Order: sequence, then C-alpha cells, then structure tokens
Amino acid sequence: MHRILLVEDDEKLSDILCRYFERNGFQVQAALTGEEAISLLPDAEPDIIILDLMLPGMDGLSICRQIRPVFHGKILFLTASDDDMDQVAALEMGADDYVCKPLQPRVLLARIRMLLRRLEDEQSSASSIGEAADQSQISDSSNQLTFGALKLKETIKLCQLDGRDIDLTSGEFDLLWLLASYADQPLSRDELVRKTRGIEYDGLDRTIDNRIVSLRKKLGDTSSPSHHIITVRGKGYLFASDSW
Repeated sequence: MHRILLVEDDEKLSDILCRYFERNGFQVQAALTGEEAISLLPDAEPDIIILDLMLPGMDGLSICRQIRPVFHGKILFLTASDDDMDQVAALEMGADDYVCKPLQPRVLLARIRMLLRRLEDEQSSASSIGEAADQSQISDSSNQLTFGALKLKETIKLCQLDGRDIDLTSGEFDLLWLLASYADQPLSRDELVRKTRGIEYDGLDRTIDNRIVSLRKKLGDTSSPSHHIITVRGKGYLFASDSW
C-alpha cells in the first residue's frame, strides 16, 4: 500500500482528501503545518508528499527546500496561486508536479498515480543498474546522449554541461531527455505532457512551460530568443542539437 503525507492547513479539505485517498487504497497521514510535517516525515516514510504552497509559518517552498536533499519520493504541490513564478519556484525547489486549487479529486488522484508509476520505474531502473554494474560487456550507449558540451545519461539522470553537473529535478531531466531524443524536431505541448506525465494536455496546464523556463535558466540559455531550447511558434519546443 502506497503511503501519502498530506500537508494542508485547511482542516476540512484535509479531512475530505484523507478520506478520499483512503477509499482509493492509500495509507494517509496528515499534517496541518510545515513543522508538524517535518517531524512526521522520518516515521511516516511516505512515497509521496502532497504539500500546500501557502501554509502558516513555514511555507511549502521552505519545507520542500529543507526535505528535498533527504527525501527521495515524489513531491506534489497544491497551489491556489495563479502566479507562474510560484509554480516555477516550486519546480526549481525539487517538486515533481503541482495541482491548482480548487481541486478536482479525480485529477489529483490521477496525478498521484502517475507520479507513483514514475517512482516505481525509477526504483526498478536503479535496481537494474546495480545488478548490471559488473557486466562491462553491456553497452549503455542507448542510455546516453551527447551534444557538444552537453552530456545526458538516462539511467542515473545525469546532466553535465562543460564538465559541470547540472542539478535537475526528475521532471526537468525527463523533459530534457525527451527533447534531446527528438533533437531538431519540434514537439508539441500535447506530446510533451503525454510522454513525460502520462496524461492528456488540457490546454491550460503550464507545467511543461514552467519546466522549460527552469531548464533554460539552469543551462544558461537565457538569451532572447533562446538558442538551445527553442520555442517554435504554433508547434511547441525544439532542442537544437548544434547549439551546444
């Protein structure tokens, strides 16, 4: 049974979500404050933390910043803010996804299940890497992409630029890997959402756009227009293979 730690200061909403998750087969612990969540974390051992962005005292971003180095599960933000910068900040702090309020429980549940599938895939991949570590005859060329000064390795989600490790979240790496795998071909938001998040694009979700903003910043692609990850009007985003 998957475990959820829900951090939400609205007691009524928290109770509703706890009951809903439990009916759908999850084990749930709830915290009303960031301080309570941090104290519960070691014993709760959640697979996913659902974290409200706006909390009294320690806010969601501060909590994420504090726990991300030691918590290896998934973090999903709940936000009532329509400010893109809040959403970008959440992703840069290490969040894997976010859902905007007012909540639609079925949508939230679908996002949670998608994140847990990704977590299981990552754990399975890490286990396979360990088992195959001493089999030097196995080539990892299919799991590695190199474009000039940029090097990507899918199995360990490694991103290096000019020999420096670039700290990417799991979601950012998956998006960059997908774009690089289709280098010089524009990919639509619909394709990017479907292939990285396992859901259909609803025309409103800004997760991909926010991750593109974060990737450009971390990869030093801050010129206007961008050189490495290009916006192709009416078509989506394109990874420029010869720009690195």
